[in-house]
Amino acid sequence: MQLGLSINPCTLCPRMCGVDRTRERGYCGAAAEAAVASVTIHTGEEPPLAGNGGIVNIFFAHCNLHCIFCQNYQISGTSPASPLTLPSADIHRLTQDIIPLLAQSNGLLGFVTAAHYAHLIPQLLDELHAQGVHPTVVYNSSGYERVETLQALEGLVDIYLPDLKYLDRDLAARYSHAADYPEVATAALLEMKRQVGSSLKTDDNGVAYRGLIVRHLVLPGHLQNTLDCLDWLADNFFAPTLHVALMSQYYPPRRNLPSPIDRTLSADEYAIAAQRYQELGFDGWLQAPDANSNYRPDFADSDKPFK
Repeated sequence: MQLGLSINPCTLCPRMCGVDRTRERGYCGAAAEAAVASVTIHTGEEPPLAGNGGIVNIFFAHCNLHCIFCQNYQISGTSPASPLTLPSADIHRLTQDIIPLLAQSNGLLGFVTAAHYAHLIPQLLDELHAQGVHPTVVYNSSGYERVETLQALEGLVDIYLPDLKYLDRDLAARYSHAADYPEVATAALLEMKRQVGSSLKTDDNGVAYRGLIVRHLVLPGHLQNTLDCLDWLADNFFAPTLHVALMSQYYPPRRNLPSPIDRTLSADEYAIAAQRYQELGFDGWLQAPDANSNYRPDFADSDKPFK
């Protein structure tokens, strides 16, 4: 295990719960072995990630953030709705699932919500490399990452794909049980920038091979948080080169969520956010106002959760 990737005691994520995950589960709900919900070719990511055949994404179960509006609640275990029961994934078997999919895709391999399994990433990549397979690695993250863990992954990750969810501590505490999210995530994004820069490099086919993409999901009723996040990104990154995906796809994934996140985003709310995005000069992508009807995964079908 590489320095900084300890699960005994577990210090992988900012929760620093300190349990021995070889004996019990951490705050995130994960044991030592990975629980994998899906290994699939995904064509619904940003164009430089999904183009020319799609990215192979490994969707891990469990999560350290516990957002009450989690759209992957079936596998994250962060909703009162019963999550799917998922067996542990053997690393060797996982590589055998990955290799044929990489041959059919654009050669990108995405680790989706992998902070609590970061200790397994070097092992999995070593096994792929031993078999002559060298994918471009995409680390798809909630943004709630420990800088020391990211430093232990330096050189293994080619593209970072983090969220910046909140710069409002109250919202972070209320919706994700993580009042420290703003300071943790901003430090994490700056570490990602240090490692791979703030621009996105693409090949002749338009497929990304190194750099950074930041995502922000606009929450209904919380426009000021969105504007603050966009302003922070513009102040701390070179906006014309930073690729930002400003997402309108929020929908309430379960009943009885508190107002105002018990509804979808209005077209007017997204228009205001998009205007600030454009004024700040970001490169990247906007979504259609009705995107909330299209991005609703169902992990009961592990082969095609995004059909």
